[in-house]
Amino acid sequence: MPWLFTLRELLDIVLMTFAVGYIFSGAFKRVSHASGYDPIVAIRQRRAGIDWHELKFAMLIVAPGLILHELGHKFVAMAFGLFAEFHAAYFWLIFGVVMKWFGSGFIFFVPAYVSHSPAPPLPSALIAAAGPLLNALLWIIPSLLMKTRRLPTAWIPAATLMAKVNMFLFIFNMLPIPGFDGFHLYRSMWQWFSV
Repeated sequence: MPWLFTLRELLDIVLMTFAVGYIFSGAFKRVSHASGYDPIVAIRQRRAGIDWHELKFAMLIVAPGLILHELGHKFVAMAFGLFAEFHAAYFWLIFGVVMKWFGSGFIFFVPAYVSHSPAPPLPSALIAAAGPLLNALLWIIPSLLMKTRRLPTAWIPAATLMAKVNMFLFIFNMLPIPGFDGFHLYRSMWQWFSV
């Protein structure tokens, strides 16, 4: 039985998590107590230094959605018998870290991706949809738990932020722009229905 992860994939996940935590550290500070909070403004106002508490909080909020998104692609591809491998996007991670270091509020970057063997249209569509659908779950589940008051009060700020981050990831990734999951999904569905 093949391993689910290679050592390189595990290293990529760890390095990506720390880089993303650093890039977003300070973006979520005191969000539950501030009205009109804007994470972009907060990033611009922060210095380039590392606050380890904020780094851990940012990793907790952002990394799960990014990692599970990519692992959704990987495991669905593997379920179809395809080779699939997780990669940290080091160019973009370094770009994000440098922009954070210089205090830029610009936070667009691609933290990771999954490469997989070519697939027929329907499996390709399902592989493309898997990542955004996991983000949808990470958006909907915390939102429902908060509405039904099934979360401890101390968890509400983190759950609120996690829901918002994953809502953004879902919507953004479903855009029909080349290179995005939405484009791959719609193109593959078009090919499948055209057969």
